[in-house]
Amino acid sequence: MGANIRYWKGAWWVFVNHQGERKAKRIGEGETMKKAAREVAAKIQARLVLGGPVHDEADIPTLTDYAPLWLNSYVAVECKPRTQELYETMLRLHVLPYLGSLRLSAITRGKIRELLAIKSEAGLKRSTLKNILAPLREMLNHAAEDRLIPANPATKLMKRRAGQKTEEETKRIEIFAESELAHLLATVEAQYSDHADLITTTAWTGMREGEVLGLQWSDVDFHNGFLEVRRTVGYRKGELLCGSPKSGKARRVDLAALLAVRLQARYDKVREDAALNEKALCPWVFPNRVGLPQDASHLCSRIWHPLLATAGLRRMKFHTLRHTYASLLIMRGESLPYIKEQLGHSSIQVTVDLYGHLIPGLNRGAVDALAEATKCNPGATSTGEALEREAEVIELNGGPCRGRTYGPLIKSQLLYQLS
Repeated sequence: MGANIRYWKGAWWVFVNHQGERKAKRIGEGETMKKAAREVAAKIQARLVLGGPVHDEADIPTLTDYAPLWLNSYVAVECKPRTQELYETMLRLHVLPYLGSLRLSAITRGKIRELLAIKSEAGLKRSTLKNILAPLREMLNHAAEDRLIPANPATKLMKRRAGQKTEEETKRIEIFAESELAHLLATVEAQYSDHADLITTTAWTGMREGEVLGLQWSDVDFHNGFLEVRRTVGYRKGELLCGSPKSGKARRVDLAALLAVRLQARYDKVREDAALNEKALCPWVFPNRVGLPQDASHLCSRIWHPLLATAGLRRMKFHTLRHTYASLLIMRGESLPYIKEQLGHSSIQVTVDLYGHLIPGLNRGAVDALAEATKCNPGATSTGEALEREAEVIELNGGPCRGRTYGPLIKSQLLYQLS
């Protein structure tokens, strides 16, 4: 283990074997090169003892050289197109202009903090700073795995303690009121009838934009009243890309009876048209004119925003339909676990963080009971029976000075109620 020299194939070489990583470097021929090989091996051995990388400093690439290799070998293979596009943009616009000329081993926590400070002073939001840091942190993780650097200097940067959030992070979501949604759906039926099924399906299922545009007829089960979300679609540089939903797995979404009737009528019509024109049935539920899924940017600019203007509603994102779906169901008393399954959230915590504040009267009975039990009543006197009960409670649970807490530690009463 470590660095050793060896005469091989007519020359002196330095061979390194460290923690499963092997490397060989040819030094040269003759006694002079033998001495040089020993010096090189001694330097490498000293660096390994100090926890440094196997590679010489001159062999460690700059961030500009390493970034394309990482993007092509990892991001293009493992990440979704939208993530790939985000990483490429953040590196090109923000990271490489500042850190690109540095070798990976020269990138320190201080340098990364300087970058984030510069971007913050330029007025970028904390969410954007996180997007800048994300590809850099992941890239340096891979550099550490490749033994190019001893550790990742970006680890745990911009990590806040649990419960500590900025005003931006705690900003409430925007939704349509129930009357606004009803007016919106009436307007799309009257003014944009060709797109009424698409807008109504999104509003009544809470599907994400790419999910509803990627819906196929084989995903709709009219008999059992549900549809399966199996894919999300999007266009990148004019190319249609299909991938798994955001959670990484398919899910079932309950189909409202009224929506099932609408989609059944739509299915019957497209099947009849295909038969009359002697063409194969288009698999997409909401295709464009050439039989492919619609482009989300086209949908928003040509349909969604004009629809809001026509309805006299404030300009909102298309994703607002998803938030509205969840919020209105919660306000009608539906449980968060059910909402979580319908929306396809990765965990119930995501649902709680987004919509927990909308539950009406949560724990109202508990605080009323506490006030009733501890209210001041000067006219009443403690009976012997009451005092005896109080003594029994203290005996079981401990008095007010007792340091031990009985029972489980419940950090989130809301999550406890849902369990």
